[in-house]
Amino acid sequence: MTIVFIGDIHRNWDKVERGIAALDRLPKAAILLGDIECTAPLDELAAPLLDRGIAVHWIFGNHDNDGGAEMWHNLAEPERNPRTRDGALHGRVTEIQGLRIAGLGGTFRPRVWSPPTPARLRRRVELPDDLASLGAAYGHAQREALAHSLSTAAIWPEDVEALADQKADILVTHEAPSSHGAGKETLDRLARDMGARLVVHGHHHVTYRATSDDGLRVMGVAAAWGATIDGDVLWNGEKPRPIHSFPDGWSPP
Repeated sequence: MTIVFIGDIHRNWDKVERGIAALDRLPKAAILLGDIECTAPLDELAAPLLDRGIAVHWIFGNHDNDGGAEMWHNLAEPERNPRTRDGALHGRVTEIQGLRIAGLGGTFRPRVWSPPTPARLRRRVELPDDLASLGAAYGHAQREALAHSLSTAAIWPEDVEALADQKADILVTHEAPSSHGAGKETLDRLARDMGARLVVHGHHHVTYRATSDDGLRVMGVAAAWGATIDGDVLWNGEKPRPIHSFPDGWSPP
């Protein structure tokens, strides 16, 4: 139990703190799976973990800029977060407790990419010209808000392609792979390209484990829940949403 994966916190740090405080043995590292919604710098919010000597790593979710640029900067601005800035996992592979762990934050957004449909945009540098095509119906403030949202919290092909050229043991994502009914096979393919044997995701507020026909394993972690790499639940958070069945090609472990 050297790593704990924590599902979408959605400002419910009280559930995380109670869960951590009740453990007999503390993990060495925590990985936050996005949708943290930082109303203050992450360093302050994650103090219950950091002050206990738990290293904090994180990816972002689709709600991490719901409060606009200020909420996003509370999460992602290194100057505000000297204790957690090196824990940013998006678009990179980091060795954590002897494992190579890759991160991909955000969700698929139709204006950028909604698999299996081919991507409309591949790189962020294409976004300004694309938004200019919206015409006069979108005012300046609306364009700025949309540009910020898409450039930060959307999944971009350029990030997936950069990760696919690297190797990892575990891929952590906010969006789900195809083990979830609303997930995307694109993430299965990314995990396989990287040689990852496990995908851990948030977003859908479900706690489950599944294995594909070819042996790829997936674990979902519900909102503010904590789980080990083996799928053992360390504490409960919000009431999870149900999973009634697995898509074709997936089964319980």
